[in-house]
Amino acid sequence: MTESKHFDELCQRAANRSIALFSRFLNLAEQKEAEIAARKAGAAYLLWGGAEDCERKMLGVHGDEAPETYLFPLSCLKISPKSAKFSSPLAHRDVLGSLMGLGFERELIGDIILREDAAYVFCTDKMAQFICENLQKIGNTAVRCQESLPPEGPLRNVREVRIQVTSPRLDAIVAHLFRLSRGDAQTLFRQGRIMVDDAVCERTDYALKEGQIISVRGFGRARYMGVENLSKKGKSNLLIHLYS
Repeated sequence: MTESKHFDELCQRAANRSIALFSRFLNLAEQKEAEIAARKAGAAYLLWGGAEDCERKMLGVHGDEAPETYLFPLSCLKISPKSAKFSSPLAHRDVLGSLMGLGFERELIGDIILREDAAYVFCTDKMAQFICENLQKIGNTAVRCQESLPPEGPLRNVREVRIQVTSPRLDAIVAHLFRLSRGDAQTLFRQGRIMVDDAVCERTDYALKEGQIISVRGFGRARYMGVENLSKKGKSNLLIHLYS
């Protein structure tokens, strides 16, 4: 079954039976498909990932009213080193790799939020206990895992970056943002390493919409905030939120 058909079936069932149903965790591209399916079925819906500003979210659908956030079948886990003295800072790639090493799929894991002393992981309720019982190490660091409230404050560290481009093409933005030549940026497109809202983008001239997420594998991730103004010479001054 294709993703779109799966979402159609889920939303139709919720609408016809007036019950609350929930998807797995969805990336940004999948969330757009899920919203289309919910509107087509006439179902009330909500996308929720466990906290404000989560990127990976579940779709909750109901025939009458959108499900409340507390009904979503997800948990937040806090993963921290057993010994702070002998530990290395936890990295997103290492946390995700260790979780995948337990033998389940990415769709069961939501956002991974890093703090100085811990990593917070949103996951499905069904996987929470399994992770707590089986996740022993991340890299060479022995860790403990327990259910927790989400971390306080903004989920991500964001730095405002302003760049000026002749044309707000995606390849120009990527080149300026990550200090690449235009040729190197275009090579990344051919290699499938440029993503917009978690979907691979091969169009170097793609025109971003405000709020869209740019991901460049091996370089970083950012949110496009739009054109602030034009220079006297007609160049576009863009505002970007760069994730650190």
